[in-house]
Amino acid sequence: MSYRELYVSPSAVFSGYQKTFKEANYMILGVPFDVTSTYRVDARFAPTAIREASLNIETYSFRAEVDIEDLQMHDLGDLHVIGDTVETLKRVEQVVKELFDAGKVPVLIGGEHTITLGAVRAIGKNVAVLDFDAHLDTRNEYMNLKISHTTFMRRINEQVKPTKIVEVGTRAVCREELDYAKKAGINFITAHQIRKSGVEQTSKKIKNLLKDAKKIYLTVDLDVLDPAFAPAVQNPEPDGLCTHHLYDLLHEVFDERIVAFDLVEVAPHFDNGVTAIQAAKTIFEMLSHAEKAHRR
Repeated sequence: MSYRELYVSPSAVFSGYQKTFKEANYMILGVPFDVTSTYRVDARFAPTAIREASLNIETYSFRAEVDIEDLQMHDLGDLHVIGDTVETLKRVEQVVKELFDAGKVPVLIGGEHTITLGAVRAIGKNVAVLDFDAHLDTRNEYMNLKISHTTFMRRINEQVKPTKIVEVGTRAVCREELDYAKKAGINFITAHQIRKSGVEQTSKKIKNLLKDAKKIYLTVDLDVLDPAFAPAVQNPEPDGLCTHHLYDLLHEVFDERIVAFDLVEVAPHFDNGVTAIQAAKTIFEMLSHAEKAHRR
């Protein structure tokens, strides 16, 4: 029995377009986990809400000139999560590694941001991490937890030792996080810098930082957007990016080296569905750009 058969149950199908596992290139995996959440505890409901939203929005990307209907996708369903963070991350790692080794592109829908630790472990050595996020998440410990949504990037840096970590949209940090990021060589671009420099200059900077990367794991914490655009996230922070800033940056930096990606931290019950729609659209954009890059 495979790990995906052992630890994953079927759900509503993301986008409504489903190929067989063998046919598909892109594997959708929900991870309804929010055990370490410290403000809004609701991200466990996000995979279901985002799937529902994905069935009710249009599928064509003008930026990528790709239609989701034409992609070879398979929705595995939701991971069987438990209250034990270590065990849940182990299951994430096992399933994602199995998908990656099978030549698939894993696409995770969280869930809290901690799940990225398990997924990046699965990709292995010589991977860079590109993170769109309001927070650095480089604390050593928070509320007596060494592994949580506030510490996972530090654990990735220590355990996986990525070739590069680039965090984009930063605007909410503490002194400890800043000190560690500078000491560890973690690169970050603030939301203020993005607005000041513009998408073109920011994308050039991101590309330059990642120019030597062989593989890239992309993670999008939807709190990178300003709460005006995505209010229902677990840790909303003012002064964020506009939706078009995020989509334009994804359009500029997405290439064939991005081998897996996720979207996390949506707390769907804190608005009337707007944020789930934003999340589904963002995943559509990432999938479209992945397809365009692989066609090239």
